[in-house]
Amino acid sequence: MNISLGFTPTIQSFVLASEGGYVDHPKDPGGATNMGITFAVLQAWRKRKITKADVKALTKTEALEIYKANYWDVMQCSRLPLGLDYMVMDYGVNSGPGRAIKDLQRTVGASDDGVIGAKTLALIDTYIEQEGIAALLEAYAKARWTFMRGLSIFSTFKNGWKTRVWGKQDGLQTTDTGVADRGLKLARGVPAAMIAMPEATI
Repeated sequence: MNISLGFTPTIQSFVLASEGGYVDHPKDPGGATNMGITFAVLQAWRKRKITKADVKALTKTEALEIYKANYWDVMQCSRLPLGLDYMVMDYGVNSGPGRAIKDLQRTVGASDDGVIGAKTLALIDTYIEQEGIAALLEAYAKARWTFMRGLSIFSTFKNGWKTRVWGKQDGLQTTDTGVADRGLKLARGVPAAMIAMPEATI
C-alpha cells in the first residue's frame, strides 16, 4: 500500500479542474462559488463580510491555501493511502469535510464521528489487507454516489456529478476519467502525466 505523498500539485490540479471557475447557479445551495470555494467558506476564511465580486476575483493561490487548511489538513489526508487521499479531498471540497469523512468511516466499518483518528486509520488498513485498495476506492465512490442521488438537486446536476465521480462508465477502469478511476491510477503509481485531467463540473 502506497501512502499519501501530501497535497501534491497533481492532486491540486485535479481538484481545481473538477471544480472549474466562477459559477452562481440558482439551484446550487452553495450560491456564488469559485474553484469550489463557496461564498460562505470564503467569508469565514477572510473573517469579514464579502461580496460575490470577491468570490469571482478569488485567486488560485488563495483557493489552494483554503483547500489545504480547510479540507486536506482537516480530513488528515496525508495519513491516508495514495489514491484514497485524492478521493477524500475531492469529496470534501465538493460536499464538505464532515460528509466525506463519515462516508469513509462507514465504508470501512468505523464509528462515523467525522474525525480521522487511529481507529479509522487501522480499519482502513484492515479493509485494504482483506479486500484490496481497488475494492475500497470503489466502495467509497459508491457511498458518495448514493449520497448524491439522495439530494433534492440531483436531477439538475446528475450528469456533471456522474462524470466527476465515475467518468464515462460506472465502476473503476484504468482507461476512464472519474475521480474513482484517477484514485485507482494514483494508488497503482501511474505517473501524473499519464492521467487525464478532469472535466469541470458543478
